[in-house]
Parts: sequence; C-alpha cells; structure tokens
Amino acid sequence: MKENILFQIDMCWQLYLYHTENLKETEALWTFSPMGLQIRRQDDGWSIDWPEIESYEIGPSSIAWIMWHIIYWWRTTLDYNFGDGTLKKEDITWPGSVEKAKEEIKTLHDKWVEKLINMSDAEYQSQQYAKWPLEGRSFADTALWLNGELMKNVAEIGYGRFLYAACKK
Repeated sequence: MKENILFQIDMCWQLYLYHTENLKETEALWTFSPMGLQIRRQDDGWSIDWPEIESYEIGPSSIAWIMWHIIYWWRTTLDYNFGDGTLKKEDITWPGSVEKAKEEIKTLHDKWVEKLINMSDAEYQSQQYAKWPLEGRSFADTALWLNGELMKNVAEIGYGRFLYAACKK
C-alpha cells in the first residue's frame, strides 16, 4: 500500500512541477471569467473566494486560487491528522506571490511525503491519523484522497494555463 501511494503522489508531483514551471504572476492571477474563484488583492492583503455551492456556472478558478486550495487542504490535512486540528480556512492565507506559494506547496509536499514514508503498514490501515476529511476511514483512504486532490488540482492548473495561452493570442 505505502509504495503505491508514494508512487502515485510522486507521479502527481512531477506533473505539478511541469505545470508550474515558469508560471508568472499575471498568468496565475488571471481568470477566464470574473465569476470564477479568485485570489483578490485588497488594501490589507488578499481575500480568498470561497464558493457557497460548487456549480459549473461560476466558471473555472484562477491558477492562484487553485494553488491556494492546494495549500489549504494540505495544511488542513496535516493539522487535523498530525496536529491539534484547530486550523480554519480563514487561517490559510495567500502567501503573496506565485513563487512564495510554490515554496509553501513544496514544504507541505515534503512534510506529507515524510509522514507517508515513516508510517507503518498498520498505521496506514488504522484510523489513528485519519481525522480529516474522511473521519471513520483508514489513513490509506486519506492519503489516496489527498493524492486525488493533488492530481485534480494539477490538471486544473494545466487547463488554466491552456486557457490563458489561448485567450492571450
């Protein structure tokens, strides 16, 4: 189980690195539709959109929002499953730039992979480290969910880059 989960996250990570290489600020903050989820600059920092409901009508998210979302679920997963479980979405801010977001995502990736490597097979099958978002399931299910989230978000980043390139021609 552990080897498969590590292989899967490594495959997703390589695709993340590919899609975020040479990513520029203007591209990351650009949005196809003004209704799509975004990171918005304000006088006192940044605001992060949060959908009331998930609906196709809101349109695609900006790449910056997707990167923030990766930070959100990775920090929350680490906090709830290996920490004190007190982190709220409002506590997770946009780091301020694409480069800083990439640094934070790399740090979170490394912490997560370290947890995966150091867990025993019994811990993967137990619920000891499976408190969020899949309470009552095994930690292996949590790890597989997180890999799926990373894969989905990476695909969205790639799609966002395709949209940006096509619309800027």
